[in-house]
Amino acid sequence: MTQVSIYHNPRCSKSRQTLALLEENNCQITVIEYLKTPPSAQTLTQILDRLTFTPRELMRKKEPEYKALNLQDETLSSAELIQAMVANPKLIERPIVLTNNQAVIGRPPENVLTLLARNKS
Repeated sequence: MTQVSIYHNPRCSKSRQTLALLEENNCQITVIEYLKTPPSAQTLTQILDRLTFTPRELMRKKEPEYKALNLQDETLSSAELIQAMVANPKLIERPIVLTNNQAVIGRPPENVLTLLARNKS
């Protein structure tokens, strides 16, 4: 049985669909409702490493907070962007599924199938 963690927002349809796919594939799932328990800067950095994303690539740029906090400013450092996501978890793209040392964004939800296939081989 594959063990996975999902950074989940139950109000998001893609997040719910991704969770359902994980359940259908008999995964042992740790659900982290990241809006209630945001990841620390260190955890977010580890997630970014697994995704091979920059902080800006993990941000939801259409959220009002993105514009309100002037996060489009290209001079902001990675640490500043990560801190913005820690303080405003709505800015974190979702859902994020982690297993072993790998991760994917469940957009589309079928992305998790690739992750599960890699972990079976």
